[in-house]
Amino acid sequence: MDKSKIYPRTGDIQTVYLKSVVTRKTIEVGDFTIYNDFVNDPRDFEKNNVLYHYPINGDRLVIGKFCSIACGAKFIFNCANHTLKSLSTYTFPLFFEEWDLPKSELASAWDNKGDIIVGNDVWIGYDAIIMAGVTIGDGAIIGTRAVVTKDVAPYSIVGGVPAREIRKRFAPEVVERLRELQWWDWPEEKIRKAIPAIQAGDVETLEKFNSIVI
Repeated sequence: MDKSKIYPRTGDIQTVYLKSVVTRKTIEVGDFTIYNDFVNDPRDFEKNNVLYHYPINGDRLVIGKFCSIACGAKFIFNCANHTLKSLSTYTFPLFFEEWDLPKSELASAWDNKGDIIVGNDVWIGYDAIIMAGVTIGDGAIIGTRAVVTKDVAPYSIVGGVPAREIRKRFAPEVVERLRELQWWDWPEEKIRKAIPAIQAGDVETLEKFNSIVI
């Protein structure tokens, strides 16, 4: 993949290769993952879609290869999680100057649930929300306006508030075969030749490509 290429399609400025537009060291995006935005400039993904992601927590957003992220999808990080350990949800440590509190305790204002990890070949629907600490498995689909608060299994479809599993995309044995293939890590030329098999849902043919050296 050409790391400098921003737009996958000629004349389409609503869709970007996300890897080419992110700048934060705490955001990692795999090759060919796309983000589409018909409301805002998709190049502003970090500002508009990755929220409460402040350096103090060191939390990361990791997105795999060949993901499709729809307009308005948001990733909500730990600084949105007002601590539940306190008797009050008011973020006293954040306003340490006002309350004569030690600045070193600033991070205690929030509950840190960890990174957001998105696997490969994941489709995240319009206006979906992914919360801190969630891991989404390879091949999963997140429905429109779903609020994902728990981990999502590979090749499952989830939706709703909070998001719950609707069904698996494929039979368990097919899921296992796809997880073993990890076609998204193949060389680009091999993927190019395998596209007809991928689109046809032909796992047997895809497995034959796995042994081909290009």
